[in-house]
Amino acid sequence: MVLLLCLALAPFSDHLPSLFLALSITSLVFLWCSSSNNSGTRTNHSTPHSDKAPSDAVHDMFSVLKNPTTTSTTVATNYITPSAVPRPDAAPIPPRNDELPQSSQCQTAWLCQPYDAFLVLDVEATCLQGTGFHWPNEIIEWPVCLLKWTGRWDNGMVGPLQKVAEFRSFVKPTWRPELSSFCTSLTGITQEQVDNAPHFPEVVTQFSAFLAHHGLIHPVTGERLLRFCWCTDGPFDVRDFVVKQCFISNIPMPSWIMGDVMDVRKVVSAYSEYNRPHSSKPALPRRMSPNIESQLRFLGLGPFEGRQHCGLDDSRNIARVVVELARRGLRLVPNTPIQPGRRWPWMGKSGQVLEQYCLTPRR
Repeated sequence: MVLLLCLALAPFSDHLPSLFLALSITSLVFLWCSSSNNSGTRTNHSTPHSDKAPSDAVHDMFSVLKNPTTTSTTVATNYITPSAVPRPDAAPIPPRNDELPQSSQCQTAWLCQPYDAFLVLDVEATCLQGTGFHWPNEIIEWPVCLLKWTGRWDNGMVGPLQKVAEFRSFVKPTWRPELSSFCTSLTGITQEQVDNAPHFPEVVTQFSAFLAHHGLIHPVTGERLLRFCWCTDGPFDVRDFVVKQCFISNIPMPSWIMGDVMDVRKVVSAYSEYNRPHSSKPALPRRMSPNIESQLRFLGLGPFEGRQHCGLDDSRNIARVVVELARRGLRLVPNTPIQPGRRWPWMGKSGQVLEQYCLTPRR
């Protein structure tokens, strides 16, 4: 190749310096253009820049828990590393290293707790053996455990959740003021206790004062001062019992209960399914809603404390479950709708109960 080039340039030997200069400049220009083209090619094959903003690190807990097959990256953003929430009286929860997010994501998930307080409610109501939720049950016990974070700082960090107060009142029924023996046996509530108790509208007034005393609502206007969420075992307490009772008492539903409700049973059931290895049997029965005792056992909280179907004891144990869910880093959000306009066939006008739709034995 060099020999051929020399022979070709022999006739122009007198002008070789100029030719070499021109060739050098041409080569440099060619090399520069090639470099630019290669650089552009590499850029075109790099990862394209997305115009979408980064997704929020904290998703609604139940949108993930309801779908255990969600990718691990998405699921993990709803939980924090267990060691980030120390609990001196119990062994730490073994972390799932293959699904835990980075520490910064864990912290973000822990910071995003949208509610300031939680009201754990488990009412007891009149009942007859063999009747279901279609019957006009009247509330005879109104027990509530108030839970608050031990601290909430400007950066959004919250301290552990704990019980700070309780409210309890028995309630005197009006439509069927005499309790059935089945009801007394189930709930432990005696006829004397309800006979000496206030009617439901008065209990509503007393409980409103309780909420105002603890800074949840304004004492005069009833306006919400803190963001709070109701916590129940199943959907029945607010969706069914409160709606029925307000109809029978012929009063509107209180504004403080027309808010958000978290079905704790649903949360624990979904959480147990999410944490179950695919090859193992479910920790809780899939087709059965876990009762309070089963929830406590699954979370390693020990036995039920107190008497089952005592409203206050039920509320206290549900509160234990909620506190533990918060300790494990679950984002506590509502998952149950309220239906204040719900109606049953026995509902007449202005609180009237149509007896022909309640043809059931008294005992």
